Amino acid sequence: MRKPEPGAVLPDVVAEGLRVLFVGINPGLSSAAAGHSFATPGNRFWPALHRSGFTPRRLSAEEEGLLPGWGLGITSIVRRPTARAAQLTREELVAGGRDLAERVRALRPDWLAMLGVTGYRAAFGAPRARLGPQAGTIGGARVWIVPNPSGLNAHYPPEALAVEFARMRVAAGVPDRSGLLGDGPFPDPAIDGP
Repeated sequence: MRKPEPGAVLPDVVAEGLRVLFVGINPGLSSAAAGHSFATPGNRFWPALHRSGFTPRRLSAEEEGLLPGWGLGITSIVRRPTARAAQLTREELVAGGRDLAERVRALRPDWLAMLGVTGYRAAFGAPRARLGPQAGTIGGARVWIVPNPSGLNAHYPPEALAVEFARMRVAAGVPDRSGLLGDGPFPDPAIDGP
């Protein structure tokens, strides 16, 4: 793996007025080195995006530039790449949350799909936040927390991850582009199993 340049920032995949802006905690070192979001081997973002109906086919990280054409984008709370999100300080997460709110105000997406509850809790001082829709907004955008697609998140196998992404897609009014899950009702992994 090629190391990212010191101070390198992974470019956002954004446009004004997106329907859904996916927000990771921070880029992994592999993604920063590749110059593309979610390029880390084992990350399940791209399969989940397709299986949940956001995209008509499974994209590769190198095809991320297609997302704005479907009203989708990608950014992160903290821009500094690390091997693991646990390497970020609380101060970095809080500062990243403020920076994200400013970026969101400028871009005006309808929804933020926060990828993981842990980063959201730390960045926005919401220790009791859970998956699903949140009461407040960030920079004027509604917020929905979906599970972190990292391969390290064993709590959500691929099918359960896709179901959680699909719940968010339906709430945001994004049409099912894959035809794999439709528009619900979706199984509840807590009741029906993964």
